[in-house]
Amino acid sequence: MSNAPQPVPAWRIVAEREISTKVRARSFQISLLVMVFAIAALIVLFSVLGDRPSDDTVAVIDEPAAQIVTGASTIAADVQAGSSITSKQFPSAEAAEQAVRDGEVDAALLPARDPSSGTYDVVGDSDIGSSLSQHLSSAASAAVLESNAAAADVDLDELRAGTQTEERLLDPDASASDQRQVAGVVFVILFYITAITFGMTIAQSVVQEKESRVVEILVAAIPVRALLWGKVVGTTILAMGQIIVLSAVAVAGLAVAGKTELLSLVAPAVGWGVVFFALGFVALAGLWAVAGSVASRTEDLQSTTMPGQILLFVPYLLAVTGGEAVKTVVSMVPIGSAMMMPVRLAEGAVPGWQLAVAVAGNLVAIVVLVRLAARIYQRTLMKTERKISYKEAFTLAE
Repeated sequence: MSNAPQPVPAWRIVAEREISTKVRARSFQISLLVMVFAIAALIVLFSVLGDRPSDDTVAVIDEPAAQIVTGASTIAADVQAGSSITSKQFPSAEAAEQAVRDGEVDAALLPARDPSSGTYDVVGDSDIGSSLSQHLSSAASAAVLESNAAAADVDLDELRAGTQTEERLLDPDASASDQRQVAGVVFVILFYITAITFGMTIAQSVVQEKESRVVEILVAAIPVRALLWGKVVGTTILAMGQIIVLSAVAVAGLAVAGKTELLSLVAPAVGWGVVFFALGFVALAGLWAVAGSVASRTEDLQSTTMPGQILLFVPYLLAVTGGEAVKTVVSMVPIGSAMMMPVRLAEGAVPGWQLAVAVAGNLVAIVVLVRLAARIYQRTLMKTERKISYKEAFTLAE
């Protein structure tokens, strides 16, 4: 009984070479770090802008106005924890307005110039923050109402009886719909960039070997199809690794930022997104290899990769701009579903049968497209003298 080691399959050698070459490339390392930083920065920015408290200063010229500002500060803190509005006393309305012009204060609360229109004016320079104006107006209305009630000897509590309202939501999850849509669009962009980047990697690798005639040496040593499978497998592993790293960064970032509610909503979309990316990329990987095999030099890739780019751009465009009905249909179409289904999952629940149709469709597309690509690749790889049209390539494949 022999214990001799089994020979390593040729496709595996090619795959390992593709992976090691790409991982050692400085451009790959830098691009991955940039994307990781971009996702982390986006989450931080989203967190800061979404939860940032405001701190405004309002000029006043009398004590009643200062009390109104104090009431407005209480309202602001109730709306957004940590927010505050402070008053700053000035000797006259002219001085308060000058402080507004100089940017010393954010606004001024002054006695109304036209008493018939109200008791106070909220004065700003070029504009007034909507939240600040709303809080000051609410506090001023409450203060003036109390003053008028006291002057008329009216019990304000009795006057307010029955005026309270309760908030009741028919769809409590709808409040997070905007956040889920943003998460879906971000995933689509990552999918599109990653698929284009690594698809071009396959095409460039093939045409560079043709252009340098290295392919003649490789084909003399290993079968053509083994060369194709190695490139597809190696690049798919790289692309999947990048998507998994970026997804992990996004999940970790949301957890660290305390966005647990949003994380629970988009987590299924992230998991399924990785699955659909794998299916969609493998389905197209053979076509990217063909784009390189029909080219004779690197400059030809601009035209030969166009079909692959279109197959990716159309679902990307529909994912960003399409309506609900369009998204539903495209999310079950092979390749298109790889980009669209994660968007729908990020926006809400998707019926199980639609997920099953999308997965099955992509599996069928993988079998058909990879077999077709293999035939064309095998017939065109060694034709190094000129670029071959796709029409001619299909004829050669018959």
